[in-house]
Amino acid sequence: MPVFGFSKKRKEKDKLQMVDLDGNQLKEGDEVISYRYELGRCVITKTGNEYFYESLESHEIVSWLRMVDAVTKRQKVSKI
Repeated sequence: MPVFGFSKKRKEKDKLQMVDLDGNQLKEGDEVISYRYELGRCVITKTGNEYFYESLESHEIVSWLRMVDAVTKRQKVSKI
């Protein structure tokens, strides 16, 4: 007996994806322009199973999960 639907799995469309604001697929090594945290131009890196954005200007590193737009579920970046 499910308790208030907590045991239900997320729908496929609700899963987060590595795509930019225009819907372009993102992968390790891609260069992007970040629209958050004043990162500017970034390169996508991967450590273990997690992706990060590394700023080419400030060298700051931010997890891809912090870059998700709540409405569109896409990354707040544009692929260059």
